[in-house]
Amino acid sequence: LSMTQTLILTGDINLMGVTNPKEPFAKVADTLKKADAVFSNLECCFYDSPDSAPSQQEWKSAGSQTLQREGFHVPAKVAEALNIAGISAIGNANNVNFGDEAIKSSNAVLDGYGIPHTGSGTNREAALKSAIVKTKKLRYGMVQRTSVYWPSTHEATEQTPGVAAMKVHTAYRPLVDEKAANRPGVPPEILTWADPAYLQDFIKQIKALKKKCDIAIASIHWGYDGKVYAYQEEIAKALIDAGADIIMGHGPHEPLAVATYKKKPIFYGMGSFSFKQGHRGRKHPDWVGLMARVTLDGRKIKKTSIQFVRHNEKNETLLKPLKAEAGSLDMMQAKSERFGTKFKAKGDELVFLENK
Repeated sequence: LSMTQTLILTGDINLMGVTNPKEPFAKVADTLKKADAVFSNLECCFYDSPDSAPSQQEWKSAGSQTLQREGFHVPAKVAEALNIAGISAIGNANNVNFGDEAIKSSNAVLDGYGIPHTGSGTNREAALKSAIVKTKKLRYGMVQRTSVYWPSTHEATEQTPGVAAMKVHTAYRPLVDEKAANRPGVPPEILTWADPAYLQDFIKQIKALKKKCDIAIASIHWGYDGKVYAYQEEIAKALIDAGADIIMGHGPHEPLAVATYKKKPIFYGMGSFSFKQGHRGRKHPDWVGLMARVTLDGRKIKKTSIQFVRHNEKNETLLKPLKAEAGSLDMMQAKSERFGTKFKAKGDELVFLENK
């Protein structure tokens, strides 16, 4: 009896501007449905808002300037797109998932469609709840937290709705080497590190998740621009040490490096998977994202690979042939080089981890 299974991971799904749920994933649904499980980051709320934004705003004011953030809301009916795509479960701890009404509505809509979710809730306990997907052979589990969130009323607490957070600190150290000594204006060194208490809590969460499932996915919304910062490496390695089998990172709307640690894959940034419209209705250009495929033999990860995705004028997500993405391959090789990652082309996929 073969125990081989395929798990697919995708980057950000934001369905703003979508009116027909059949459109975004028409070109990829067949591929996704062939997998045993599919996990994604959902970067919008399913909320039929009476206004353009929920009544709870993130920032009421800053001095004399009133600040108001628009919500990433889509009509509840658009959630059908996730079922059409064959998405098994989603994480929704991220910087655009805010507002009490929007979070409650979105999670209720997901529950109505039978889609497990993790990362937000009516309180902290609910936000930390794992998403479990059971197939004929394995139990997959995912928990999601975000290091990118608004400082006011965004993090879930014991009494209030919000997202599951992973706090990180930043410091700026002046460079004192020979180069900086005679160059006014040299930028400082940026130092980042995980908050110890939050990291220990995340580790505890992963250990608990691993007891409930065969394959544990730690999903994290983090990052800034195209780099991998020290805190991302720190958290990824700590969670694998705690029992996580896969690190699924997302945040910047571009692919980041991929790496391996203890024969486990780390996807530092998946990029976009469906993301036509962003803040203030701004159209996103011809982005490139990643779709990851993990092949398992029982609980053992045998192979991991990535394939490039883009979208067309109809906002349909497209799986791209490798021969059309030479520039993207160069980019991924450059970003992943410092982690010792080696890519091997197999068809339209780039394999970077094979375990005997």
